[in-house]
Amino acid sequence: MTDLAMAATALGKRFGRRGGWALRDCTFRLPAGRVCAVVGPNGAGKSTLLSLAAGLLAPTEGTVAVLGTDPASARARVGYVAQDKPLHPQLTIAETLRMGAHLNPGRWEASAAERIVSAGNLDPKRKVRALSGGQRTRVALALALAKRPELLLLDEPMADLDPLARHELMGVLMSQAAQHGTTIVMSSHVVAELENSCDHLLLVGGGRVRLAGDIDDLLAAHARVSATAESADGLPDLSAHTVVESRVTGRQLTALIRPAGRLADEWRTSAPSLEELVLAYLRNPQAASLTPTAPEEALT
Repeated sequence: MTDLAMAATALGKRFGRRGGWALRDCTFRLPAGRVCAVVGPNGAGKSTLLSLAAGLLAPTEGTVAVLGTDPASARARVGYVAQDKPLHPQLTIAETLRMGAHLNPGRWEASAAERIVSAGNLDPKRKVRALSGGQRTRVALALALAKRPELLLLDEPMADLDPLARHELMGVLMSQAAQHGTTIVMSSHVVAELENSCDHLLLVGGGRVRLAGDIDDLLAAHARVSATAESADGLPDLSAHTVVESRVTGRQLTALIRPAGRLADEWRTSAPSLEELVLAYLRNPQAASLTPTAPEEALT
């Protein structure tokens, strides 16, 4: 067993010889047992990253390791729910679950799938093509969770669910993580959707990983500071620190920084929220990223 669920070194994916880079130079480590939010705007590369980890795409450059091996070798131990929730429309829900059991011998827990389906008041005889988007999501999650994966990859899993179903299924996912030690990786462009559930963050912007690490550590590494002076020239200097974002309003300067030591007494400091942290990095793509060094466990 490895203590890393995922590890990437200089990972990149380009579509076509002349196509643009969906991901470029991504390096991060995700410890096993975490609930990880992959956050970023639409088109940032989140889906590409999850597809690479699931073994559905091959990297153009760099490496990605999953559960200590390459994605293809880890496939039986990984659950993946794509954003469009692909299911066979001609099958019934019951037939879909039987197919899942047939494809995952020795790992399938039928009772888990049945509980998730029945909680949505779904008729097992109903055809997949007759389901709403939220109902398809429920069936796709039932398939993924009944496999009892060590790593669960979810691409925008809650996008088409109503608030009640979202709350219920998020509870199911958190129970899975707590009871079985499953590493869960969920992508979203809505920070508030994941803020209270996740303990690890991958922030993707412009095809690159901008922030990577435990959320508590990332928040502790940053500070929101403000100071007031008689003139803009009289504001205290922040050049010794990494400035992610700054704004001057009249005589007051407010900034989000990564402190590199003790701040001058003139600065008033407070802790940023996760949403403030994410938005500051997304608004300022030139700000220096904060990611780990290349992991030794990534495969070559």
